[in-house]
Amino acid sequence: MKTLQLFLLACLFTIVSNNEALAQSKKTETFDVAGNCGMCKSNIEKAAKSAGASYAAWDVDSKKLTIKFANNTSAAKIQEKIAEAGYDNAGAKASDESYNKLHGCCQYERKAVSANKKMDCCSNPAEQACCKESQAKDCCKKS
Repeated sequence: MKTLQLFLLACLFTIVSNNEALAQSKKTETFDVAGNCGMCKSNIEKAAKSAGASYAAWDVDSKKLTIKFANNTSAAKIQEKIAEAGYDNAGAKASDESYNKLHGCCQYERKAVSANKKMDCCSNPAEQACCKESQAKDCCKKS
């Protein structure tokens, strides 16, 4: 009986240790995502989770999305998936086709991103997600 109790205690300790290790390997990021309403909130959070975020919460008022994710994905991949769903964000711009598929109440006012804005965001380490690898040579080039 004592052996069984020790075995169960060892199993419990192993499970708790593994959960703590997993929790420590998760990253948290917050960035801007355009949108308008509760339907946008649902779509944005669903897109983030489908790209590998374990947690996604978009605030309608501040237009900020907070995500948690493990090493098997990245903020850039999550941002791309959100853009595919039709929502411009700090790291990726939605195509006109995906934006036009949004419900009428979800079609937010789109803002053009100038070349200067791209350079500004690349010089700010907190916002370097806007410089995806595919754009890095053009995005951060100083004129």
